[in-house]
Amino acid sequence: MDRTPIDVTVPLVPGRVPLYPGDTELVVERHQTLAGEGANVSRLTCSAHCGTHVDAPVHFLDGAGGIETVPLDVLVGPCEVVDATGPEGHLDAAAVRALEFPEGTERVLLRTRGGALWDGPVFSERFPGLTGDGAAALVERGVRLVGIDYLSIAPFDDPAPAHEVLLRAGVVVVEALDLRGVAPGAYTFTCLPLLVPGADGAPARAFLLPG
Repeated sequence: MDRTPIDVTVPLVPGRVPLYPGDTELVVERHQTLAGEGANVSRLTCSAHCGTHVDAPVHFLDGAGGIETVPLDVLVGPCEVVDATGPEGHLDAAAVRALEFPEGTERVLLRTRGGALWDGPVFSERFPGLTGDGAAALVERGVRLVGIDYLSIAPFDDPAPAHEVLLRAGVVVVEALDLRGVAPGAYTFTCLPLLVPGADGAPARAFLLPG
C-alpha cells in the first residue's frame, strides 16, 4: 500500500485563500534579505483562523481554554473521511445519523459540497455546515474530533450552536481542510496547530496517511 502522506492543508497564499468576512487580511512579505541583513526573513500577518486551523474552546466559550489545552492525542490517530455530499442543505441530526462511518470512530473528516468552493479565492456564504442538533448527533456517536472542508464547521448565518455544542463536549474542531483529492475511507490523521498560549485558534498543518 502506498503510504505517501496526503497534504490536506490549504496553502496560505495572499489573494488566493478565501478569508472569512471581517477576518484579518493575510500578508506574507520578505522584510529582511540575505543581501541586506544577512538572512532572508519573512513576516506573516493573519488571523488565528486563516486557512486550515484548529478552534480552541475559548473561540465560542468565554473563560474556556486556549489552543494549548487542545489534547495532542486527539489531533493524531485513525480517522474516517466521510462522504457528506448527499444532503442538499446543512448537516442536521438526520443527515449526521445517515452518514456512514464505523461505530467507535473518534475522528471524522466531513467531505462536503463546500470543498468545491476552494476553486475560487472569494469567500462564499453558500457552504454546508453542522446545525446544533447535527453537532449533538456527532457527540452522541462518540466523535472526539470533527473536521470540515470549508472555513467553518457551522452555517454562515448561524455559527454559534454547532461550535458551542462541540466545544462544550470537548470535541476538537478542525476547519478549512482541503479534501478535494481524498477518497472516503480510513486514514491516519495528523493535524498540529501552532502553540500560541491563550489563542482562540491556530493555523495548522494537516495530512493523512492511507490505511
